[in-house]
Amino acid sequence: MSTLLEVKNLNKYFKVASGELHAVDNVSFAIEEGETLGIVGESGCGKSTLGRAILRLHEPTAGRILFEGMDVASFDEEDMRQMRQHMQIIFQDPYASLNPRMTISQSIEEPLIAFKIYKTEAERRKRVEELMELVGLSARVYNSYPHEFDGGRRQRVVIARALAVNPKFIVCDEPVSALDVSVQAQILNLMMELQKKLKLTYIFISHDLSVVRHISDHVGVMYLGKLVELAPKKEIFNRPLHPYTNALLAAIPSINLEQEKKKLILQGEISSPINPPPGCRFAVRCPFATDCCTASDPEFVEVFPGHFVACPRCIEVQGKKFVYE
Repeated sequence: MSTLLEVKNLNKYFKVASGELHAVDNVSFAIEEGETLGIVGESGCGKSTLGRAILRLHEPTAGRILFEGMDVASFDEEDMRQMRQHMQIIFQDPYASLNPRMTISQSIEEPLIAFKIYKTEAERRKRVEELMELVGLSARVYNSYPHEFDGGRRQRVVIARALAVNPKFIVCDEPVSALDVSVQAQILNLMMELQKKLKLTYIFISHDLSVVRHISDHVGVMYLGKLVELAPKKEIFNRPLHPYTNALLAAIPSINLEQEKKKLILQGEISSPINPPPGCRFAVRCPFATDCCTASDPEFVEVFPGHFVACPRCIEVQGKKFVYE
């Protein structure tokens, strides 16, 4: 497999009254073609901003976004418009992302018209019908409106719209978090089937670790704009290194009382992402923090093959040995 997307030192800062809010700070990773990178973390950690900055729905403050070797961050408006055929997004709330005045067929057809992919209305209608069938929507709902659907079917419409222009890469911004559990499973299985069939590459953003475990090949853990750990899925769940990753996994309920007693429970207030000082941003909540954690920003180091972590307690920099207890 070849690398489809490579993000290098991506930053997205927002100007606020008291300074700069570091929503995404020096994030780097790569995704292989046909794979899924899950991004997890607490609300407000910068997951959605990261996805939107990659697509330039938010203009990055700094950094490079290499899509098939092309630096998307340097594209002008027209080049970026053409690139959007290859890079799409599925939003969290399907009802909010659909125009209530448009039928679902019109919503799915809209990108076909915008990019002038088909010359005639008959060709567009045929493509819309194909897309509806692909995502499991009956032809009888062709002229229905979003308010007539439940959340699961609305999300199928949004998925069909994203697929209309034959993209290679899709940012999935918590696409199942607003759905019932049984419907979540249906949408996840549909997305995995479409990925296999159409050779799609995903960034899957979620706060639900069980969902990420089901769909992802690799998992990145974010905390206050920083990527603190990145590894293959099995590594993250079987051998988590960063204390924050351990705390996220500890939040999953267990029926084993002895195991519950040993879990890492976080305490303390989350530090401000506005003009953050040097050092690990998790240090104020970390029970293992030492002076070296607040002295400077921790390096993002490959501790095991493909397993990166940014934590002084996890790394002996010279030997790259795992020392976290």
